[in-house]
Amino acid sequence: QVQLVESGGGLVQAGGSLRLSCTASGSIFRIGVMGWYRQTPGNQRELVATMAIGGGTDYADSAAGRFAVSRDVPKNTVYLQMDFLKPEDTAVYYCYADRVYGGEIGVVYPLQDVWGPGTLVTVSS
Repeated sequence: QVQLVESGGGLVQAGGSLRLSCTASGSIFRIGVMGWYRQTPGNQRELVATMAIGGGTDYADSAAGRFAVSRDVPKNTVYLQMDFLKPEDTAVYYCYADRVYGGEIGVVYPLQDVWGPGTLVTVSS
């Protein structure tokens, strides 16, 4: 079983920066996509940014130009550098892993996608 643990959330003033980290643990052979979603009360979870194992990225329009997603593939870790934060960025940020494969060379098996428990980011005006 694969688990994700986020860190780096907190309170920041508008215009400030935060860096989120998320590390996957368990019997992991490869994670195809890792990234971040966010959710505010009463709203659906929405994409922030993801990065594929080959380096391709996908950003929400609201994040492009201000946020940067990166990965340390051997460490099964994904980061989200958030700059020029706005009050509307306030949300619970969830780490996400997709196209997850467990096991080791010779015995590899697909796993379900995985979500972290979330970390709260609050941006004050």
